[in-house]
Amino acid sequence: MKAALFFVIVLVSGFSAGTIHGLANFVTTEPFLDEAIGIENQNLFASGEEKDTPVFWAEYNAYRVWQKGGQVLAGGILGLSIGSLFGVVFAYSRHVLPGQNHVKKSLVLAGLMWFTIFIIPFLKYPANPPTVGDPDTVVLRAILYLSFIALSGFGAVGFYRVYKKLQDRKKIFAFIGFAVYISIVFVLMPPNPDEITAPMELVNGFRVMSVTAVTVFWIANALILGLLWEKFQPHKPLVKKV
Repeated sequence: MKAALFFVIVLVSGFSAGTIHGLANFVTTEPFLDEAIGIENQNLFASGEEKDTPVFWAEYNAYRVWQKGGQVLAGGILGLSIGSLFGVVFAYSRHVLPGQNHVKKSLVLAGLMWFTIFIIPFLKYPANPPTVGDPDTVVLRAILYLSFIALSGFGAVGFYRVYKKLQDRKKIFAFIGFAVYISIVFVLMPPNPDEITAPMELVNGFRVMSVTAVTVFWIANALILGLLWEKFQPHKPLVKKV
């Protein structure tokens, strides 16, 4: 393995996919964020916590411009961390992944990781706009979500090892076992502690766009890494000149 080349490919693909994710979020979820924050602002005015003044709106608009501008960079940084995990898993598993080339192999792996560490946890703890939920429960919600990701991810790895040990006709039991395991986890994990008071049309729209943006990230990461891997072949050892 050409270590330096491997790290460059992983970092470039992760950051590029993360940047694409940030741009996708800017297009798809920002309108819902604006609407949710608008509702929150009206609640602040109604309760008397804030006053509807030009000063408030000047500060608010300046903050939102800064927040929106940093979203793409934040996406790139997040892509580095998730892309690094994806690259390491791909390096260890590419020889057993189905596919005639590394692009197809990376797409298969991305699909598996997208399903196990995003879709399954998302079904239990779907995304909400940032202003939805009690600020006092944000740590608890983060712990629950990350715990579910860990349980789903490690469960998938464990049942994959079972899958490898079973004979051809019995491999189906690994899939059944994971389905039973994740169903039990789904039931036993505590529900989201917050009651949703925002309009469900807004919340559901935000959730759909969140899934769309994250799916774009996984596809982009798989394509970029697969193409770079196929071109530069970092798994092949260096040929020493005599």
